[in-house]
Amino acid sequence: MTAPWLQAQLKSLLHQRGHAWLLSGPSGLGQFDLSLALARAWLCDAPTSEGACGVCASCHAVDVHTHADLSVLLPEVLSLELGWPLDEKTQDELDNKKRKPSKEIKVDAAREVVSFTQFTRSRGTTKVVLVYPAERMNGITANTLLKTLEEPPGAVKFILATEAAHQLLPTIRSRCIGHTMVWPSFGEALAWLDASTQASASAGEGADGKKRIKAPDARDLETLLTAAGGRPADALAWAQSGQAGVIAKSWQALPMAMARGDAQALVDWAPAQALDALQKICHDVWAVKLGAMPRFFKTDDLPALPTKSGSMALATWSKELATSARSVEHPYNAGLMLEALASRAKVALSGK
Repeated sequence: MTAPWLQAQLKSLLHQRGHAWLLSGPSGLGQFDLSLALARAWLCDAPTSEGACGVCASCHAVDVHTHADLSVLLPEVLSLELGWPLDEKTQDELDNKKRKPSKEIKVDAAREVVSFTQFTRSRGTTKVVLVYPAERMNGITANTLLKTLEEPPGAVKFILATEAAHQLLPTIRSRCIGHTMVWPSFGEALAWLDASTQASASAGEGADGKKRIKAPDARDLETLLTAAGGRPADALAWAQSGQAGVIAKSWQALPMAMARGDAQALVDWAPAQALDALQKICHDVWAVKLGAMPRFFKTDDLPALPTKSGSMALATWSKELATSARSVEHPYNAGLMLEALASRAKVALSGK
């Protein structure tokens, strides 16, 4: 379901003129959903000031990922996750396990996009290129798109969506109209999250072979949204993961568990989830130490945060966590990594 804060941004963007947009903001604010809604509206056979009609042949083609005038440039891992088709050669390589799907946007895919922009339109009045997450383009890939992005042939429009605009080449950023994603209010995000989880739970009740996931209760949803820093899409991903109850019920107790070095508190967590949680603990402990309010842990339960850490210890720990994030997706041994993370957290939070 379309989030109300995304619908308002879509309406505003549709009134702007240009050929390239850069939608930027932190994760969980709906960059990809807004980008796709914008592309659907541009390609729609009967668009309105609110966006695409949702019922025409063009809208259907976008929905089933087959629109001939839309090129969606994603990392291969994300294409597989979201169900967007890969080219025949890439799909064959992955099916035959010749290599693993790439987490970057590859230069060959960018070259195909450049060719796509030069073909005649199959229908309508425009063609659209959507790039997400744009920061996954390395320098070679970005430079491959640069000339076309600056002077696209014919009626071609670009949408670049990113969760790390600072990682993009300045030459890429300078050729786009910037749009900063809007943060919803906590109440607005919570209402949308509740409706979305209820809809997901209902969709899993049929005889389609899907495992039924019970929608989290209101208290758990509030905890998940707080844990996600108010980012609704991140909270929804947690809510739909099947681990919502585990995460929500252990979240408030996690900082003190880490202060004790209790690795058992992380036993049900994937290494990437655990590292993310530790970075949030580090952030909030530091925020409280400096007299600010915590962001990821409820403000009415401040004793749940350790208070003995020194600024130097927190700074060192923060750098170590950032270093660990580079390899967290491929740990040599997940169990040992969680134990090491808990042990290091105890040292950082003990104030010794």
